[in-house]
Amino acid sequence: MRHFSFILTALICALLVGGAIGVYYYDAGRSDLIAEGITAGAVNVGGMRASEARAALEDELARPLARPVWIRHGDGRVKLTARRARLRADIEGMVQEALAESRGGTVLSRTWRDLRGESVPVEVSAKVTYSRAAVKRMVAGLREEVDRPAKDAEVAYSGDGLSTVPSETGVALQAARLTRSVAAELVSPHGRRMVRARTSVVQPEVKTSEVASKYPYFITVSRASKELRFYRGLQLEKSYRVAIGRAGFETPAGLYHIQNKAVNAAWNVPEWGGKLAGQTIPGGSPKNPLKARWLGFYDGAGIHGTDDIASLGTAASHGCIRMAIPEVIELYDKVPVQTPIYIA
Repeated sequence: MRHFSFILTALICALLVGGAIGVYYYDAGRSDLIAEGITAGAVNVGGMRASEARAALEDELARPLARPVWIRHGDGRVKLTARRARLRADIEGMVQEALAESRGGTVLSRTWRDLRGESVPVEVSAKVTYSRAAVKRMVAGLREEVDRPAKDAEVAYSGDGLSTVPSETGVALQAARLTRSVAAELVSPHGRRMVRARTSVVQPEVKTSEVASKYPYFITVSRASKELRFYRGLQLEKSYRVAIGRAGFETPAGLYHIQNKAVNAAWNVPEWGGKLAGQTIPGGSPKNPLKARWLGFYDGAGIHGTDDIASLGTAASHGCIRMAIPEVIELYDKVPVQTPIYIA
């Protein structure tokens, strides 16, 4: 009886050892087999050997990703190649992760799972990398081509008067949106590999309808016609006959602004003032040529009244603009400091 028990025990041990060895070799033979139910980068690699999974991922993931992404803008297209984007699909990394998921648990648990036909519902994410800097450079280059700044409405001035230059809307590439769309398309093997570059309209800061409010007052002076024109809201309100600087003392041309104003301003006599040079002649004095009003606009030059009516319409002053006294008083009351004055 004892002999029989010994034999039975030995037999059971032999069976257990044999079974363990069998399980071991069964499991070892499946070391490069990916469990059913596992996908990698949306590619079903369950039930495949590692080499088969590599081939499947190369065919269904890497090869589609190698196609260029096209960016459409208007009638044009820009191509971003996988090489330029430094696109890389880590096929081996995905296969190894799928194998690691398949080999989870113990030898016995894996064998029991296989014998029961159970799957491993795991999604291994696509390991795809690209150069964000390359995408940004591509988008920046496209911005240079597409972007057009808005143009504010402006005033064009000449000796003939004022005119309005209409505003223009601009165009701006939606760069952030395009960067996201290109990035998404680069890593999508089943995408269209086509992205549309969208733009936004850029409004000008000063529209045509608003430019008049930007210039409530404006003065132009034509040295050729000896005429000063006063504009209110860019509409001509009144013209005045004036005298300008004589040869050698020309009234300075260009765009200026009324810098200061004075009633019966004192006159600091310049070097050309003869015996009075260096003196200050008080306002209202008969010797003071700055009659009634003064509107200075540049380095000692300004608009003032004169009692020499015969000089109006000629080049007679030492650089200033002369007006009839009643008219300079009238203009003085209309024109605030900082009013632009264009002298042609």
